[in-house]
Amino acid sequence: MLALSSPRFLRVVWFSALYDLIVTAPFATPWTFEFNRQQLSALNQALGGPTLSDFGPVQTLFALLMASLVLVWSVLRLRGPTVQFGRYDAAGRLLFSLWMAWAWSQGGLPVLLLFLLPELAWAVVQLWPVRGR
Repeated sequence: MLALSSPRFLRVVWFSALYDLIVTAPFATPWTFEFNRQQLSALNQALGGPTLSDFGPVQTLFALLMASLVLVWSVLRLRGPTVQFGRYDAAGRLLFSLWMAWAWSQGGLPVLLLFLLPELAWAVVQLWPVRGR
């Protein structure tokens, strides 16, 4: 199996962090979260799925907490990507993917595939062998 060079792998870790920052930032405040939830609901309907449920204050709080943690984790990897951070990030992405796949199987929410597929792709690349460690 072809291994990635260490500098190339660190660029992957950095770009995965940038991706997370861009995708997650809109979910980090109550106002932007609700706007984006509405947009995702419309997209889910356009893809043939149901309307997404409204979120109450507690559900919104948990979404905001998760987004906040992902943003902090993203900044950490942007400021200093390491092979170890890439491996941990891959583990986290596999867990996120597992729960997204579970939710998708429970609700037939096609919009989740737009998040699930990149998560899996980033996980695979960050689990790839690295030479010159």
